[in-house]
Amino acid sequence: MAAHGIIVWLVIGAIAGWLAGLIVGGGGFGLLGDIVVGIIGAFAGGWLAGVLGIHIGGGFIASIITATAGAVVLLVLWKLIRRA
Repeated sequence: MAAHGIIVWLVIGAIAGWLAGLIVGGGGFGLLGDIVVGIIGAFAGGWLAGVLGIHIGGGFIASIITATAGAVVLLVLWKLIRRA
């Protein structure tokens, strides 16, 4: 993978993790935490979209939307597990 591909993954992860933190928890998790949540969310969102048959297109914005949706699901599940 080229360096610019890794940088794009990191940027999408950071944006998606930050947005998911705002939506679910009221704040971000710091740059590294946002990146980790966003990248894991991207995998979860891509898998979930495939299972549900949802396709919103390709590109940077679509990747951010998919990663954010996955990160929101991830954070909601994390909060439910921590409460139990």
